[in-house]
Amino acid sequence: MSKIPQNKYSADLVVASEPEVIYTLKRLNDGLTQTGYKVQYIEWNENGAAKESHDDIQIGRSLILDPRFTYTWLTTTITEIISHSEECIKFRTENSLYELTKNIQKKS
Repeated sequence: MSKIPQNKYSADLVVASEPEVIYTLKRLNDGLTQTGYKVQYIEWNENGAAKESHDDIQIGRSLILDPRFTYTWLTTTITEIISHSEECIKFRTENSLYELTKNIQKKS
């Protein structure tokens, strides 16, 4: 009978860090609110497939909240950027109006 090798790393050594930023995405049409730790903007091909992801908002892209293997929220294509500051972006998509706020977490 063979012996299963032991992992040389202890689970106690793995430290999950607290996220520095929490994003809040609110759909202003109905008040639906989602939160996440990362935001990116998806650029689409002509055939509707995702082409590339970006860190900056632009008309023609879609906002994706918490992009990983899955995601928390994906908007339709952005058609208008109403206001844009470091803390808040208000924008319109093909069918909704959104507000994205950025909350920087204070380290203790």
